[in-house]
Amino acid sequence: MRRTGKYTFLGLIAFGLLGFAYHFRTPIYLEVPKDWPQPHYDFKKNPLTEEGFQLGRNLFYDPILSQDNTISCASCHLQQTGFTHVDHSLSHGIEGRIGTRNALALINLAWNTSFNWDGGVNHLEVQPLNPITSPLEMDEKIENVIARLQKSNKYRDLFTKAFGDDSITSQRLLKALAQFTVMLKSSNSKYDKVMRNEETFSAKEQHGYELFKTHCASCHKEPLFTNSKFETNGLTIDITLNDFGRLKITGQSADSLRFKIPTLRNIQFTFPYMHDGRFKTLNEVIKHYNTLGNSKNLPKELAKPMHLSDDDRVDLVAFLLTLTDKEFLFDKRFSYPRE
Repeated sequence: MRRTGKYTFLGLIAFGLLGFAYHFRTPIYLEVPKDWPQPHYDFKKNPLTEEGFQLGRNLFYDPILSQDNTISCASCHLQQTGFTHVDHSLSHGIEGRIGTRNALALINLAWNTSFNWDGGVNHLEVQPLNPITSPLEMDEKIENVIARLQKSNKYRDLFTKAFGDDSITSQRLLKALAQFTVMLKSSNSKYDKVMRNEETFSAKEQHGYELFKTHCASCHKEPLFTNSKFETNGLTIDITLNDFGRLKITGQSADSLRFKIPTLRNIQFTFPYMHDGRFKTLNEVIKHYNTLGNSKNLPKELAKPMHLSDDDRVDLVAFLLTLTDKEFLFDKRFSYPRE
């Protein structure tokens, strides 16, 4: 009886220590800027902790998620370019495989209601499954990823710190990645400082802002600079890719060539532009929209010609550059974990 009591007592101590470690994780919070809408992401179902964030950060930068250990999330989502890639038009995968779409920037994801250019994913915690399992990207099965992580002393330790024990599951992996990516908030550009009355626009930036509000803001709604909808924008289809956008998801003919309206935050560094990366510069993008008006199947917001002069286009670009948030682009908390 004494021996049983002794081992029961030791077991309770061990359980208590484990519970202590789990209970005393370090809570962190996503600060919502004043006058911004409330995030769409449900933090109650995945409470943020420093330990969960650091686990997700390590996973984000680790090629262990791919079949041949060569491709990580960061391979297509580089911090200094707004968490997207700039060296090629379409995403790349293992063995030099080329995808079918330009990688979207990972910015202010807590406010997203859907993900990917076609909105085929409606939850941040599910989104990583797409690149992990895509034959053109990481081309791996989630069970194989979990098996590799289970063999890693580093990840057993990180999962214990984040979740209280070293059980490594797909659900925990996805929650950890979400804890990192949901914190990728950009809200301290010059534009934001002007809105907070900390700085002022130059004359060219102010004129560009007025042009933006007249011609662009209905789709790229402030302060997130997107309305999270899907729309056509006058682009002709790339006959090599034959990408019909949201049509593939809904099967509705009205959704043909509708793509997600991306955020314009940090647009200076998130080139190339459009779902297929066909435009390399902001000037090309603006010239495209400036020549619309007679195109078919345009939303009413784009049906009216813009008639921008050369000076107007220069000023509009000047405003768009105020959306650059260098604090976000070089925040060491979001960078490769070197510790």
